[in-house]
Amino acid sequence: MTGLGPVAWPPAPIRTERLVLRESEARDRAAFIELFASPEVRTYLGGPRPRDELERAVPEVPGRRLGLFVIDLDGAMIGMVALDRRDAERPGHVRPSAGEAELGYTFLPEAWGRGFAAEACAAALDWFAGVLPGEPVVLCTQTANDRSMRLAAKLGFTEVERFEEFGAEQWFGVWSSVTPSGRAGRFFGS
Repeated sequence: MTGLGPVAWPPAPIRTERLVLRESEARDRAAFIELFASPEVRTYLGGPRPRDELERAVPEVPGRRLGLFVIDLDGAMIGMVALDRRDAERPGHVRPSAGEAELGYTFLPEAWGRGFAAEACAAALDWFAGVLPGEPVVLCTQTANDRSMRLAAKLGFTEVERFEEFGAEQWFGVWSSVTPSGRAGRFFGS
């Protein structure tokens, strides 16, 4: 994530009730390939990529970059959560200068429906609010992606607009660590 200023990366691993958010390691390579090759995971993300292409292209330690957390359950990667700057050329912004932090996430199908995405995303948002207090975070998802729409609501994202992009209707929302009453937001148990 560009523009973090003095924020050190990677942070110490973040522990939740069931998960660890940590930097990528070589042992995560197979899970990264599965995320990008999975037709289920990639349904709303442009489709799966060929596994043989991924085997050649994915580095030994994939996903090692600023803003990307591997989601670890009992020592194994089950997904990833990323905070990146939204490209100014894309539609959907809440600041005139654009460049907002954007939350993204993908999880392996065997981790779906167990609350892991909400737990991991809430922890990443809490971390973000601690290092860049008051800065908004945006989220964009296809309206057809029911799971992602429910997650956005559970995390406290508020709809800003809808627009057409990538041949589908997109939902665009914003989250802030500061609620209208001026208190920091908490997301666990929402």
